[in-house]
Amino acid sequence: MPARRSPQDNGLTFETAAASHVGCVRGENQDAFIARSDIGLWAVADGVGGLSDGQLASATMVEALATIGPPATAADLLAQFEERAWQANRALRRYAVEKEVSLGTTVVALLVFDDAYACVWAGDSRLYLVRDGAISCVSEDHTEAAALLKRGLVTAEEAQNWPRRNIITRAIGVVDEVELDIAQGKAEDGDVFVLCSDGLNTHLADAEILALLAGRTPRAACDALVDATLSRGATDNVTVIVVCLRGHEKTGSTRNPRERTVLMSRRNAADG
Repeated sequence: MPARRSPQDNGLTFETAAASHVGCVRGENQDAFIARSDIGLWAVADGVGGLSDGQLASATMVEALATIGPPATAADLLAQFEERAWQANRALRRYAVEKEVSLGTTVVALLVFDDAYACVWAGDSRLYLVRDGAISCVSEDHTEAAALLKRGLVTAEEAQNWPRRNIITRAIGVVDEVELDIAQGKAEDGDVFVLCSDGLNTHLADAEILALLAGRTPRAACDALVDATLSRGATDNVTVIVVCLRGHEKTGSTRNPRERTVLMSRRNAADG
């Protein structure tokens, strides 16, 4: 995709690309994504549930995000995202009750306004940041294994081999409240963000993702990442978005972005 200027008219431009593949095992792609360079929003959703239900869940999340309008401020963009997450959650909860099924979706989003970025997520879809030749995972997996590791109850090796390592602890549409984690930082010229479903990082280590990004355009990087996953059997759907930021001056290190948690429920979420 050609470079798109930031809607905030600050000289920042985005060069982005996306790719999604059903993988080598699954019969249906339950991932969905949205890329809105015009408003500074990119997101990946990975549906969970029965075949059609998982696909419906991720599509519902992405369709809600597609209604976000041009933001006036960074806070407005974040508020619109949170409102759409609630709307998707409400729609999925209603469907689950009516159809007597269980379904939900992960979501990870990158929001950029002026020189600020925010990562917002629920579940185990990830956002990576590549800066100064190093890769870091901005999001933290909401999984049973990750929670045990964070509490020091298992080692990293034990977490990797945990029988229920893929059980997610947060998602959109599973319960009546939506809990989102948010990490915020300053955007810099040359930053590269990678959003992905867990179908990518299940097969590729962080260092391998970094190597496949090096020297490639976003389009070529997306293709290389998906191809590498397929070459290793791609046991799940795989979706990746690459966003390159250009033309912004350095503003200082943000290797430890500020994090907070947003808890939304019927009493404090918009009902639109």
